[in-house]
Amino acid sequence: MHGRPGHEPGTPRTARHGWWGVVLEAPDPGALARFHSRLLGWEIVKEEADGAAVAPPEGVAHLAFQLSDGYVPPVWPAEEGAQRITMHLDFEVEDLPAAVAHARELGAREAGQQPQDHVRVLLDPAGHPFRLYVDGNGNGD
Repeated sequence: MHGRPGHEPGTPRTARHGWWGVVLEAPDPGALARFHSRLLGWEIVKEEADGAAVAPPEGVAHLAFQLSDGYVPPVWPAEEGAQRITMHLDFEVEDLPAAVAHARELGAREAGQQPQDHVRVLLDPAGHPFRLYVDGNGNGD
C-alpha cells in the first residue's frame, strides 16, 4: 500500500512502524487477549480497560480486542434473526487434533457444524469463530 512505512529486518517491535491488524469487539478485551496469547503463542502488547492486543514476535501485525458493552456473539452457522458472523480468523496447523485439544483446554468450544474434514471451526470464549486447518497449500479453502 502506498504511504505505508517499512522497517529494517531485526528492528525491535517497539520501534517498528506500519502496524496493521484486525480488531474484534469483546465484552472483556483482556480475557480475550489472554486466550489468544496462549492459543497463538503471541505476546500481549497492550492491555487496558477498553482494549487489548496480541502480536507475533516478528512482523507488524496484531490482533486486538475492543470493549463493547452491548456485545452479542455471532451464531455459527448463521440463523435467521441471530447475530451474523461478519468475519472469522483462519490458522493453519500441522496437527489438527492436537491444535483443537489445545484450543479447548484454553476455553474454546467446537462449533456444532463443521465444514470439512481438514478444518475445525471453534468459538473463542466471546463466541468469535475461528478455523484451524491442515493444508499443505497454505489456505483454508
